[in-house]
Amino acid sequence: MSDTALPTQITDRLDEAERTLLLKFARQALEDGVCGRPLLPLYLAELSPHLSQPGASFVTLTSHGELRGCIGTLEATEPLAEDVRQHAVAAALEDYRFPPVHVDELPYIKIEVSRLTEPRLLDYRDADDLIRQLRPGVDGVVLRDGLRRATFLPQVWEKVPEAEIFLGMLCRKMGAPTETWRTKKLTVLVYEVEEFHE
Repeated sequence: MSDTALPTQITDRLDEAERTLLLKFARQALEDGVCGRPLLPLYLAELSPHLSQPGASFVTLTSHGELRGCIGTLEATEPLAEDVRQHAVAAALEDYRFPPVHVDELPYIKIEVSRLTEPRLLDYRDADDLIRQLRPGVDGVVLRDGLRRATFLPQVWEKVPEAEIFLGMLCRKMGAPTETWRTKKLTVLVYEVEEFHE
């Protein structure tokens, strides 16, 4: 399997209509949230099983090609459609790295949705074995160290293709020294995503 091949665990991919609808939901929620309006009710009975059943997602916002917010979850606890709506609002208003999105920015915001598979524990022996097992461009990675946790979506590999640098940056995001993944046995989980955007 090449680095660009579709992840093998996503066997029930969304069809084009479902993707379009999720992006529409995300856009409406983004605009409502930024404008201070409550979200309209969702009628789950009218949605496909993919959208009405629990699903985990991340919503990434960009403006002029630069990251503007990214919020999501690793656990599927809400219907996928609602999960995407909530994270669209949170990415705009609650990402601590950025000021809240302003109404004037809305025309320039682009939305990307990542639908996640369930994370699985990666069993590895040491740092070298961890590097061997990771699949750049395919695996989203979660690092855990006690109560600290951080994740990078697979899309991060596009900007950071070297696994050693990728893991070092993820350690820093977790609040740990860059070399922690080499010097300490961390809990590592991996997942795949189905990504689509406006």
